[in-house]
Amino acid sequence: MIKTFGSLCSGIEAASFVLKPMGIVPLWYSEIAEFPSEFLKRKYPETPNLGDMNNLPKLLKSKKIEAPDLLCGGTPCQAFSLAGIQNGLNDERGQLTLKYIEIADEIDKARKEQGKDNAILLWENVEGVLTDKTNAFGIFLAGLGGLTKPIDVVKFTSAGVLYGKKRNIAWRVLDGKYFGLPQQRKRLYLVASGRNFFPEQVLFEIGNKISDPFKKTVKNIPSLFDCELQQTSKQILSKIINGNKIEVFRSYTDCLYAAYGTKWNGNAAAYNGSLFVAQNKKLRRLTPLECERLMGFPDNYTFIRGCSPTNRYKAVGNSWAVPIVKWVANRIINYRKNKIPLSHILVENTGYKLGLMEDFVPIGNSDFINGSSIPYDYKIANLIDYVDVNAPENFYISPKGCEGILRRKNEKSIKINQQLEKILQYAVCI
Repeated sequence: MIKTFGSLCSGIEAASFVLKPMGIVPLWYSEIAEFPSEFLKRKYPETPNLGDMNNLPKLLKSKKIEAPDLLCGGTPCQAFSLAGIQNGLNDERGQLTLKYIEIADEIDKARKEQGKDNAILLWENVEGVLTDKTNAFGIFLAGLGGLTKPIDVVKFTSAGVLYGKKRNIAWRVLDGKYFGLPQQRKRLYLVASGRNFFPEQVLFEIGNKISDPFKKTVKNIPSLFDCELQQTSKQILSKIINGNKIEVFRSYTDCLYAAYGTKWNGNAAAYNGSLFVAQNKKLRRLTPLECERLMGFPDNYTFIRGCSPTNRYKAVGNSWAVPIVKWVANRIINYRKNKIPLSHILVENTGYKLGLMEDFVPIGNSDFINGSSIPYDYKIANLIDYVDVNAPENFYISPKGCEGILRRKNEKSIKINQQLEKILQYAVCI
């Protein structure tokens, strides 16, 4: 039974937001960044923030902190992200994946002394870790599994399982846009524990093969910029809200990233429009409050006195998608020892068995193992329903800023959302 958890790289504590209402108590946090640390002190003052996670093995060994039932951590993704330099384990942030292993091992040593089972591990990262050029994921799996050599495969798939000498491990890439968030946020979730634990029971499902629900939706309705409102589509992109004409350019956004507050006009989202809102024919960024909604947090969750919008954007962009954490946590809590039949995809190696899969793997009788990014109980949301019409003026894009987006589009022959281009042109002429 899971009663306690410890949190690494805690950020704004999506883990606490999800787990505390379930009755699971945080024993300690580990966060060093200034704004998240101040946030934790004000939002969760009853839980100590131990600071640098590099110090945790020593604290656990000396019994100065308690070994939890569940260890949560999303070690820094910038070393593996498409938005980063992608130096993998050559980046000191990437090396924190190795420190995660050391902390997990010290937790399990302490628990063994107390006659307890291994802790359950929940780790999150960008899917880019699967293709990292330094083989970070193969090294991470080997370390967690208690192996002496890295696992080296041609390609790590988006879902898989490893039965190791020390731990069993499963992973699966899940996407926020199938969990009731209008945000395309693909993240790898890994669950692991001792050899008597079968983590595929947590992350994988058995059922029918399903298709992408976004491909079933009908065409978008015409823009309010061009014509009167029509409400006949499942993908409503324009709407009158409290007298404001609101338009979005896609029913879900691109992935929110930590630098959104400072680099809003220089990436792909500046041209597909997915991180913009048009309000009364004026273009603006998403506000921090709207970004909180897009991650599953309540309004103003990250607001503390004296904080800047940039602080909030960064903290939200680095956090976990709340509905996915709830989904995984519920499945951990309700775990049952009933093996999913993976024998036909397992390859036996020296000291471990490895199974790699993507999407749906047939197991006979028209059943499949679902390792796709879409859960069977998927939920679909629409970006326009997450818009806050009370956005302050400083979030609107100036005519000069709009002109800059159009100039870069023309100079580099970048494809742009047609409706966004119309609104940019309108804004330049105001």
